[in-house]
Amino acid sequence: MAAKKLLVVNAGSSSLKFKLFGLEPFAPTMSGMFDRIGDKANCVLKASAPSPDGAAKPRKWEIKMQAANHVEAMTGMLGFFREQYDKAFSSQVMAVGHRIVHGMDISQPVLLNTDVMAKIKAAAVLAPLHNPPGLQGIEAAQRVFQGVPQVAVFDTAFHQTMPPHAYMYALPYDLYEKHKIRRYGFHGTSHKYLAEQAAVMLNKPVGQTNVITCHLGSGSSIAAIKGGHCVDTTMGMTPLEGLMMGTRCGDLDPAVVLHIQNQMGLSTKDTDTLLNKKSGLLGVCGHNDLRAVIEGAQGGKPRDALGLAMFVYRVQKYIGAYTAALGGHVDAVVFSAGIGENSSIIRQLILAPLKGVGLSVDRAANDATVDGKQGEISDSGSKTKILVIPTDEELSIATQTLEVVRGETAMANEPAAAA
Repeated sequence: MAAKKLLVVNAGSSSLKFKLFGLEPFAPTMSGMFDRIGDKANCVLKASAPSPDGAAKPRKWEIKMQAANHVEAMTGMLGFFREQYDKAFSSQVMAVGHRIVHGMDISQPVLLNTDVMAKIKAAAVLAPLHNPPGLQGIEAAQRVFQGVPQVAVFDTAFHQTMPPHAYMYALPYDLYEKHKIRRYGFHGTSHKYLAEQAAVMLNKPVGQTNVITCHLGSGSSIAAIKGGHCVDTTMGMTPLEGLMMGTRCGDLDPAVVLHIQNQMGLSTKDTDTLLNKKSGLLGVCGHNDLRAVIEGAQGGKPRDALGLAMFVYRVQKYIGAYTAALGGHVDAVVFSAGIGENSSIIRQLILAPLKGVGLSVDRAANDATVDGKQGEISDSGSKTKILVIPTDEELSIATQTLEVVRGETAMANEPAAAA
């Protein structure tokens, strides 16, 4: 039986998210996750799939299934697939694509081998919470889906086209040479997908399209994309730099960190926790759900109003900066991810003062474009298009995985050059 399925995997420290794609036609057929891996009492497999006729509600499963580690979770997942499809399921999988957060200077999705695995391991010093679980997911998939090509798609890869003046820090140069300290950027699979989808909506080749993509969620980043290539992005060596986020502080005077450590006697670990998990909207407002922040601001709560104003202002500031980075030639500003796709209020607050730089929003279109809807929300007088595009990182990973595997197959089938 021919391989007709592609599996996308995103491994966390105690979770294993997955999305299964059929290839004929190319479309998602099931998604889900193993949650609480290692917790015998509470480990559970959750999955959902569209109904066969598309009319009924999606089918859903929630099955308690013990998994002490990622290999057992992957094995349990395979068993579930066999029950839902057929016993020969593993022979139908033509590739497994893995979302890996940090790839250092790797600029493309790549077929996994020992050299790439070593690079992912080395990059763990820059992404200690993400790369080690990613490696566990890879190793589990290699054991369970033996002989199936495995592809790594990196969050950082899309941003490797940034020029040195954008990715370098003004630090002693040997810190870059010896320790690879530089800006890498993240959410790359999302920004790449958004740039490509924006080009389709604009009816322009992606290579002739300039866009500013705003991935706004609990983790947020913005990218300046020129001719389909990233020239700058808000996140840096880690995802902490840039915008104010749900629990991350974003841009910060480095001396603040030194002052906090000196005054409070915090360890490096405690400082990292403060900046990554106790700051942002949570630190300012006391909660990190933006819906609650908006409600509080509308109800006259000063800290919620402050947090909301800070979040909105920083997005505005980067849109302005990236308009300059693109030489003033911006075809579209794109909003996406949980906040960008679903909060018409936030989009309105961000865009209202930007009419002077060519961004004019249609209030009715903006209010109507929520809950996963895609569309244009700029009015007829707007110099720059304003688009809302739901992101699909799994689809982006699947597409890139397919390109790598088919490219490798084509190379293997090429006739040898004549001597």
